[in-house]
Order: sequence, then C-alpha cells, then structure tokens
Amino acid sequence: MLNDLQNKIYVPDGTPVMEALARTTHLAVSAHQDDIEIMAYDGISRCFGKNDSWFTAVVLTDGAGSPRTGPYRDFTDEQMREIRKQEQVKAAVVGGYSALVMLEYPSSAVKDPGNKAVISELAEIFKVTKPQIIYTHNPADKHATHVAAALRVIGALRGLPDDMLPEKLYGCEVWRSLDWVCDEDRVVFDVSGHPNIAAALIGVFDSQIAGGKRYDLAAAGRRMANATFHEYNAADASDALSFAIDMTPLITDPAIDICEYVTAFIERFRQDVAGNISVLSGSSR
Repeated sequence: MLNDLQNKIYVPDGTPVMEALARTTHLAVSAHQDDIEIMAYDGISRCFGKNDSWFTAVVLTDGAGSPRTGPYRDFTDEQMREIRKQEQVKAAVVGGYSALVMLEYPSSAVKDPGNKAVISELAEIFKVTKPQIIYTHNPADKHATHVAAALRVIGALRGLPDDMLPEKLYGCEVWRSLDWVCDEDRVVFDVSGHPNIAAALIGVFDSQIAGGKRYDLAAAGRRMANATFHEYNAADASDALSFAIDMTPLITDPAIDICEYVTAFIERFRQDVAGNISVLSGSSR
C-alpha cells in the first residue's frame, strides 16, 4: 500500500522516500495543514538540525474546506487545496522535516467511523517509520476533525504488534488549551528553542493569517502564557511551554475505553476544583 502513497510524500532534502521515512524518530499526525506546527513544535525542535533525530509530518485532510477572507476570499476549494499544500511543503522545508506525508482526505472521510482507509494508511506509515514518539490531537479538542484524527491514530496503533508501537503517544492542544488538566496529569514540553524557526513555521501559512486567523500570534501567545501561568509560586523556567496528555496507555492496552480515559482527566480536574472550594469555604468540616 505504501507504494500508492509515493506521490503524496515530500522529502525536503531529497533523500529517497523509504530511507527518509525509516530514519524517523518523531512523528506527528494532524487533521489539517498548520496543526502540526502549532501542536507538535516539541518534536520539530528536538529534531531540528540533528543527524540522529528526524521529524516526519502526516496531514490527513486536503484543506479544501478552509475558511477564507481577505485576499483569499474568492478562491475555489481546489485553489485553496493547492495553496494549503504549498504552504505545508514550505513548513517542511523551514523545519527540516525528514518527510511530509499529505493524505488529502476530505474532512468528512476522516470523521466517518466506517471509513477504514485512513486507519489502514496510517498503519502502513507507522510500520515503515516506527517512530519513538508520536504527537497528535487530544480527544478533548473541540474541533470534530481533530478528535476524529486522534481516534484514527489510536485505531491504527491498536492494530499493530507491540514491537511496532511508539514509546509515547501524546495528545496535544490546538482548539482548546490543556491548562485545565491537573498538574500531575499534564505533559509539559519546553518549546523555547529556536524561536525564529517556531515563528517562521506558522508564518508560512499566509492563507490562514492574511485570511483572518492570526495563528502566528496566538500560538506564540499560548506558549508564553503556559510558561508564565504554569507555576504560581516559582519564577518562569522557560519562555514557552506547550501541553499534552499522555495517551500511551490507550495503545498499550486496547481494552481501555477511550472516552472513559479522556473524561477521567476532566473528573480529576473537577475533584481538584471541588476540593479546594470545599476546604477553603469550610464546608468540608
């Protein structure tokens, strides 16, 4: 099946496709173009300029349904699809990615639980790349296509033998921050390295920025806010943090219910809030 994907794979440094995929150590799967640059900068920065660590990006949808205003207001879906594709390629070059895989599904196909093609193609990619770390969306995200993307990643990994599973699977923040997750449940990434690259990566997506969504400012602002508000009783240890939840148990133990696993984070947060109110109001007596 991977042969069928050859025309959907771009390798910035010209390395043969199979070699570029095989050298992958960190991999991100996103629903849309620019999601990876927002949510998985930890992986990008860990691999940037390295010869022993390589980052591969997988984008599931084609971008045809992107909102558009300003100079892109009159673009057709097909024109928008091509623009988004070009922008994602530019990001792969700027970030020094090992490979970029653009599967170009419509969002409806990714969200369709009966469509097994997405899971099958992801499984083939995972078999070839065998990454140590995988980043994707978290299932508490409010964007339905993001949630579906996370579920397809989990579904693909659950179908692989144990020796092909990554060491870690992280669910990252895009639509909804993860600052509500209790400290002990939160995975914290220091993403302060190469701030110029971080800015440039999101800046190449002009169709979104000039089109009315300042993701470049918002992503940097969220990372800075995370760094400042992460600890209230200590000086900032970083200029930029991003958050995730550890979803590794969902692939090492397929019997775990995904909904129950994710909503347990919410329940622990509820208990933490309720406990503080109860103690400090004196109602716990």
